[in-house]
Amino acid sequence: MKVTRKTFGVLSNGQKVHLYTLKAGDLSFSVSTLGAAWTSLIVPSRKTGKEDVLLGFSTLAGYTGVNPYMGATIGRVGNRIGSGVFSLGGVTYRLFKNDGEHSLHGGFRGFDKRVWKAEAYEERDGIFVRFELESPDGDEGYPGKLKAAVSYGLSKANELIADYEAKVDAPCPVNMTNHSYFNLAGEGKGDILSHELTLHSSSYVEVGGSLIPTGKLLPVNGGPFDFRARKPVNRDFAAVEGGYDHCFTVDGEPGALRPCAEIREALSGRSMKISTTQPGVQFYTGNFLTGLPGKLGSVYNKHYGFCLETQHFPDSPNHPEFPSAVFGPDRDYHEQAVFSFSW
Repeated sequence: MKVTRKTFGVLSNGQKVHLYTLKAGDLSFSVSTLGAAWTSLIVPSRKTGKEDVLLGFSTLAGYTGVNPYMGATIGRVGNRIGSGVFSLGGVTYRLFKNDGEHSLHGGFRGFDKRVWKAEAYEERDGIFVRFELESPDGDEGYPGKLKAAVSYGLSKANELIADYEAKVDAPCPVNMTNHSYFNLAGEGKGDILSHELTLHSSSYVEVGGSLIPTGKLLPVNGGPFDFRARKPVNRDFAAVEGGYDHCFTVDGEPGALRPCAEIREALSGRSMKISTTQPGVQFYTGNFLTGLPGKLGSVYNKHYGFCLETQHFPDSPNHPEFPSAVFGPDRDYHEQAVFSFSW
């Protein structure tokens, strides 16, 4: 196992951003202190050799510009909060609306735009980087002083492990995740439509206009949202208006690490299995990628990457029928996800 650190670049305010590269088993993984963003994941293939399976940018400039949360750690609250508003304890909190009339992925300056403190460490059969961030009371409209810690690392068993923690001194929604875009054929190698996906999900969160939940969980029951048996990502695209951007329930007991998803790319032979403690996973098929310049001359067009974001359900603060995403002095936040690779 090995870890290196280098300067990735310098922000306009003079603050340095570092890039950590971890090597363990047959994987190599890089992550930046800006946004605790995953920037590269090199995975072998017996058929096609080693490839970087994460979409992203070669330099820091790509991550400081306008981009679709490429590889970023999302917080305080991932996904959408309808109308940018929620109430707790009789108090109404108003958030920055950065997705039409709604708040998305933490608001104007979420955790993806912050520089995190970072330190590498070894633990048993893995090597990790622990990222820490403080969010003051009132940050982006959220109540309470919050301290977040995220550990990302590799195991000798070819697993990428994500561990999310937060403590907040007042009741507050917390829903952290990572927003990496994958292409198991290799970044820039075309679309992901022929990838074959299994989701351990018997229901999904129904959404209305602007992808805001209605409050209903609908059974997948053999329709276009049924991935319980492996099928190509695009088999039922015609029924979902050209792409998925939906939260699926994860079968089993929330809080327990359990199977969530498996996705395979036939030409390379690569597959990725995900386990999570979270109640849901957002499956997104890169519907809004439109000619985005990426690494080493790559251009990312529509459906050139997919996201599988383990998380609480969207707009949970406004839906008491959903698993509670409100944490506070008497309830700390702690979730995990494990991405396991084979080829």
